[in-house]
Amino acid sequence: MKILKWGFIGCGDVCERKSGPAFNQVEGSSVYAVMSRTASKARSYAERHGVPRWYDDAQKLINDPQVNAIYVATPPSSHATYAIMAMKAGKPVYVEKPLAASYDDCARINYVSQQTGVPCFVAYYRRYLPYFQRVKEILDSGYIGSPVNVQIRFAVPPRQLDYAHPERLPWRLQPEVSGGGYFYDLAPHQIDLLQYYFGVILEARGICANRGHLYTAEDSVSAVFSFENGLPGSGSWCFVGHESATADRVLVIGDKGSLSFSVFNYSPIVVHTSDGEQRIEVDTPSYVQFPIIKNVCEHLQGLAVCTCTSMSATPTNWVLDRILGKI
Repeated sequence: MKILKWGFIGCGDVCERKSGPAFNQVEGSSVYAVMSRTASKARSYAERHGVPRWYDDAQKLINDPQVNAIYVATPPSSHATYAIMAMKAGKPVYVEKPLAASYDDCARINYVSQQTGVPCFVAYYRRYLPYFQRVKEILDSGYIGSPVNVQIRFAVPPRQLDYAHPERLPWRLQPEVSGGGYFYDLAPHQIDLLQYYFGVILEARGICANRGHLYTAEDSVSAVFSFENGLPGSGSWCFVGHESATADRVLVIGDKGSLSFSVFNYSPIVVHTSDGEQRIEVDTPSYVQFPIIKNVCEHLQGLAVCTCTSMSATPTNWVLDRILGKI
């Protein structure tokens, strides 16, 4: 079995809460080095998690001869740079979602991956969670018949950090860093799941607005899209709404029933048919990225195949950029 020694570029909240520990839970895999541009953060993460080495320079981490796989957990604007650096060094890479801050950057990543033969995987981990696998099982079973329409509805009130310090906005609200506003950070999970269920989206367009005037990025987005099989869909996202309108729901309407589920809060899956309503609860792993990280590791060890590659993730960035009018 190939022994994987991961190097993390970025070691912030996502590594702490969702992904970092999972790399050590897979047989033959461990975290060997971490990097942050702020040396104290890298040192702190390494000391708290028992990681042998830490760096404040990404190139030095990539060049470490003991590191043979790279995890990029930085804001999207640097995903392409670090992923390409890793692949050119011959080291497979696992990148946080979205793959990059633009569709063009995704194309650059794919080109280098094809030219070098080094794989690039993307952290669309929700595809692998039992909750969303159960949704797929219901859809594939034909229980609600053939899908005829898909609708996304997402709304949340603004957070205090969105306006408390305008000079220090979260990176997710800096389009030059994130690719857009909260839409570019959250909608990828929803769009990726729908493409996993129904195929690639071939047409998309949107209307974007800034209604709260708390920051420059879009805070309200409406969109329509169409999948390769002709299925139409729509979405509505609002990040400055009143708390009474809070919503996290995807509705799939079939010709024999309907199915609704959440993407972020894992509320019960609800199925409606002529037989009545059924509510299904599904547990979520402690570290939500564990299933996909396990699959990535096993792919690199020659034990499995991971299909969540940069190529499969790129259509999501295309849809995001079409909705925002970037392409």
